[in-house]
Amino acid sequence: CGSIEHARHVFNKMSKGDVVLWNTMIGAYAQHGHAEEALKLFQQMQTENVKPDNITFGSVVKACACFKALEQAKMIHAHIIKGGFQSDIVVGNTLVDMY
Repeated sequence: CGSIEHARHVFNKMSKGDVVLWNTMIGAYAQHGHAEEALKLFQQMQTENVKPDNITFGSVVKACACFKALEQAKMIHAHIIKGGFQSDIVVGNTLVDMY
C-alpha cells in the first residue's frame, strides 16, 4: 500500500531478480497509468536477460494499449508468437483489448 516510486526504489536496490519481481513492477506501472515506464522496464528486463512469461506479456500489452503504442505493440506481439504465448488466455485477452 505504498507508492510506485517507493516500490521502484526497493526494486532498484534488489539484485537482478526473477521474472516475478519484474512482473510485479511492470504490472504496477501498467495498472497505474505509467505505461511508458512499464515499457521501459520491459526493455531493461530484456537487456538483463530475464525471460518474460505470460504475465509479463499481459502487462506489457496492456501498457501498449494505454500508451497507444501500436508499433511497439506489434513488436511485442512478435515476441509473444516467438515465445509461444499466443494461445495463453491472459495474453490473448490483452491482445484483443489492445487491438
